[in-house]
Amino acid sequence: MLDANLKTQLRAYLERLVHDVELVASLDASPAAAEMRTLLEEIAELSPRVKARFDGRDARHPSFQITRAGADMGLRFAAVPMGHEFTSLVLALLQAGGHPPKVEADVIEQVKALEGDFEFETWMSLTCHNCPDVVQALNLMAVLNPRIKHVAIDGGLFRDEVESRQIMAVPAVFLNGQPFGSGRMELAEILAKVDTGAAARDARRLAQQAPFDVLVVGGGPAGAAAAIYAARKGIRTGLVAERFGGQTLDTLGIENFISVEQTEGPKFANALEAHVRAYDVELMNGQRVEALEPAPHPGGYATVRLANGAELQSRSIVLATGARWRRINVPGEQQYKTKGVAYCPHCDGPLFKGKKVAVIGGGNSGVEAAIDLAGVVQHVTLIEFADQLKADAVLVAKLRSLPNVTVHTNAQTLEITGDGQTVNGLVFRDRASGQEQRIELAGVFVQIGLVPNTEWLKGTVELSRYGEIVIDERGATSAAGIFAAGDVTTVPYKQIIVASGEGAKAALTAFDHLIRTPEPLAQAA
Repeated sequence: MLDANLKTQLRAYLERLVHDVELVASLDASPAAAEMRTLLEEIAELSPRVKARFDGRDARHPSFQITRAGADMGLRFAAVPMGHEFTSLVLALLQAGGHPPKVEADVIEQVKALEGDFEFETWMSLTCHNCPDVVQALNLMAVLNPRIKHVAIDGGLFRDEVESRQIMAVPAVFLNGQPFGSGRMELAEILAKVDTGAAARDARRLAQQAPFDVLVVGGGPAGAAAAIYAARKGIRTGLVAERFGGQTLDTLGIENFISVEQTEGPKFANALEAHVRAYDVELMNGQRVEALEPAPHPGGYATVRLANGAELQSRSIVLATGARWRRINVPGEQQYKTKGVAYCPHCDGPLFKGKKVAVIGGGNSGVEAAIDLAGVVQHVTLIEFADQLKADAVLVAKLRSLPNVTVHTNAQTLEITGDGQTVNGLVFRDRASGQEQRIELAGVFVQIGLVPNTEWLKGTVELSRYGEIVIDERGATSAAGIFAAGDVTTVPYKQIIVASGEGAKAALTAFDHLIRTPEPLAQAA
């Protein structure tokens, strides 16, 4: 299972164990169980602190528990955690063995203080790059609190359960047998949902923040660059974000960020956060911004209001809230979201193995999605509104060479149909003939571009007809002291490297604004 290089790395990690760890497997006669046995035996051979047992009695098999010797931690994998989940396995081993997690002390105490019994199940796929964050967060909670249990389940191994629970997208999390959430979730988001007093505590804590010189709103590449460049000027800098990493968290491969030949989105996001934390930046993650009030006069404070009621003040603001996947806004899309309507082919594609799916969108993302899915599903139908595909020629040629792909151009999607529970078809109109056609399928992947996250800014700064923040060549908006950067703005070419440069530029412009503007006579109360 593990090659020599991986064994060497894992052996080094396992030297950090403080306590003995037991791997308790519940196996059957399946090939997956044989792979699981081999994996656990190989891990146990790498450290005297790790023991593997094969006398487990878990109802779901094959599966295995990771527990501290003499304890009964509720941490399980109903999976052979390789691929994207291998890191989740390594972290679970380390944390069960007493190696301290890289989490703030107050968050650890918050998890330990949770009252009640929580049984989490996370349905994931080994090719999903969004799943590890969820798995790792819930695994850590199970390590820290004995009343919390978590099992990470490979949907490909438990197809009957996938069908019975009608799971059409991963990660899908259930709590005590009921749907809890879907899609990428970080530890802070999970805690906010189960700890009912968290929002009020956050509001009280944030309300005590002194005013900033530069406050960055958004935690993607533009926001991270802006925060770093501002902090390097020695001024009081804050960054508030709903989800640090932004769109990069939903990006599988990054191969065009100059000087980094290849990386993955979540890894890139982690590097962004680590870089920001290396500077004196007040990082406030997991916080949704609802309103912005520019400074009432030159030298005054702008105010940012958060969803939890707290208000933050700053002499200048850099807006870097990015963009999100564009919806097609047809009947059935919202109803069947995560029930056959998906936006991440890399994450959810394996759930549709052997089934028919559609991809909506003929740009690079749509054609790439169709190519990827064609290797997994029975058949792919690609639907493009324009009269020709807009993707790069090399991608189009690859797509048209695939035998299980049908392309419809000049086609308008009218409706996504279902049986009340899951998707069962799609209706589109041929724009040339006007003829409508319905195709039967199990999933629809929407890949039609992005929409800027600016609804909360209407009436505050000038927006383009596409909803983007209008900026000048220096990143300034129509409001004094308010600057913007990245995909949320009118700057063309929505690329990570462009957003990073724009974030740096906006921060430098904000600093220039500060040194030319009188400081407030007194801090806001």
